[in-house]
Amino acid sequence: MTENQTGADQRSPVAPIVVGTDGSEAAGLAVRWAAEAAAASARPLRIVHAADLTAAHILLDPYDLPLSSVTEAMREFGADCLRAAKLQAVAIDPALDIETAIVDGTAAPVLVEESATAHSTAVGAVGLGGGGLFGSTVLAVAAHGHGSVVVVRDTAPVRPSTGAGPVVVGVDDSEHSRAAVAAAFAEADERRTDLVVVHSWSDLRFGWFAGLPDVLTDGRARADAQELIDEQLAGWQDKYPAVSVTRETFVSGPAHHLIEWSSSAQLLVLGNRGRGGFNGLRLGSTTSALIQCARCPVMVVHPRIR
Repeated sequence: MTENQTGADQRSPVAPIVVGTDGSEAAGLAVRWAAEAAAASARPLRIVHAADLTAAHILLDPYDLPLSSVTEAMREFGADCLRAAKLQAVAIDPALDIETAIVDGTAAPVLVEESATAHSTAVGAVGLGGGGLFGSTVLAVAAHGHGSVVVVRDTAPVRPSTGAGPVVVGVDDSEHSRAAVAAAFAEADERRTDLVVVHSWSDLRFGWFAGLPDVLTDGRARADAQELIDEQLAGWQDKYPAVSVTRETFVSGPAHHLIEWSSSAQLLVLGNRGRGGFNGLRLGSTTSALIQCARCPVMVVHPRIR
């Protein structure tokens, strides 16, 4: 078992990209994404396997069961998972700086804690239900993680982090959206690709008003939408002049339109929540929908630790 030796904050160039693995196919997709992202950004890669050794001890000790053989089997399984994941990562880039660790605990708390000092944290998701790598871990880490959590899905061919397609960011008038915009510009610049900014004027579901156009024809609404986007993007185009920005505005259906854009995007970026919901909500409805249904990796951005 190794410990996290970086001691870095999330913005440091030595902050690692963290990925969880349990040896599954979904985890393999996340490892591939994380390795490509680490190679593109010249960051270290940290591959983590969670093994709840403490729980095994508590469960088996009262029954005088052979604890050492059980925990040794758990460690061996974790080591096998990490070896396989490291081979996958090395195949992406033999020069990667890779650290592996078996961490005592259940997957969600382990990855949430790891995310506190990670540049980003990747988890693999399975199927339309949004379950994942460790059952409910995907939603738990996406909701409670720190910084950027990337959910890598397996419902369609996963685009490499440096592949074709734009970075797409969903924006509204929330502070969470501002964090997503900052991350999206950095990702687009790093990938040398375009940025598409998608804004829906309302949160009403797409198709509730059949037959009505989904473009902003009202002059006041269109002006309000453009003003909102201007405010969200303020300063970022100056900081990243090489990033070409396209704006897409719609009347309603933020989840619907972002899912459509995910078919051609290499990365979709969202705040962990938006303008709706209530105080204390950790994961908004649009973000939850995209985690479950997007056709490309989804980066959920939380406010950075200060």
